[in-house]
Amino acid sequence: MVSSPHEAMHRIFQEYPELFSRVSEVLGVPFPAPVSATLLPTDLTEARPVERRVDTLLRIDTEDDESFLLAIEAQGKKDPDKPASWAYYLSFLYTKYRTPPLLLVVCQDRATAEWASRPVPIGPRKWPALTLRPLVAGPHNMPVIVDVAEARKDLALATLAAITHAGDPDIGAILKTLSAALRDAPEAIADPIVELTAQGLGNRPAADQWRNLVAVDLSFYTSPLSEEIRDEGRAEGRAEGRAESLADAVLLVLQQRGLDVPDEARERITTCDDTQLMRTWLTRAVTAATAEAIFSEE
Repeated sequence: MVSSPHEAMHRIFQEYPELFSRVSEVLGVPFPAPVSATLLPTDLTEARPVERRVDTLLRIDTEDDESFLLAIEAQGKKDPDKPASWAYYLSFLYTKYRTPPLLLVVCQDRATAEWASRPVPIGPRKWPALTLRPLVAGPHNMPVIVDVAEARKDLALATLAAITHAGDPDIGAILKTLSAALRDAPEAIADPIVELTAQGLGNRPAADQWRNLVAVDLSFYTSPLSEEIRDEGRAEGRAEGRAESLADAVLLVLQQRGLDVPDEARERITTCDDTQLMRTWLTRAVTAATAEAIFSEE
């Protein structure tokens, strides 16, 4: 099953094709800024029953009147079979489109990124016919952006940097910077970044940090994630309100009947958040001989 971080690491280039020229500059292999980008089919399946799919495939046309195919792969761990698949992708793409192909691999951990960065010679040792040389973006070379002004200058790059540093000890500061940079951004710009960041963090603890930041710092946005968080908050608030009302009702009934409510029983009643159990206690409070008797048979 494809993970959320896997999707975010390559989908961000579908949303922001121009991001590649900035990433390539960060990686020390600058490419001219694109003047257009066309999303191409990702199905590289041959007529025979062998299915191969690249994660994202873009045709990039640059301001220097050059064109190339950008194949983007999100890689979560070392896979000895991948170099052969990547070499196949590039050969197939060149055969099909007659346009130079380039492979960008995006990773979230240093070991995988360093593994993916190694050139892979294909052919006899004395004369390799081909050498696979992917560009790799990961925590080993993407910037740690903790300056709001820097993040605001390039929100797409800041988002990818946050995703690739999902396991960084400073991820809290990175996410706080990104959320602060989004405060003044139009909703149409902020929404996809909020969602891509949430996807990229997956089930890491940082995902909860991002949800909290979205709920507080970006509370005015209406993205699916922020709406989900607000719905959860409203539901929790309603449940807490019902529990508090029931607790007050239980204590009021016991008080009106002249029954003493020890501190231990009072605390148990006021801290209970199970509304069904509270209704049971309220029913028992009408006839119970003592306050403690409402807890019987539990």
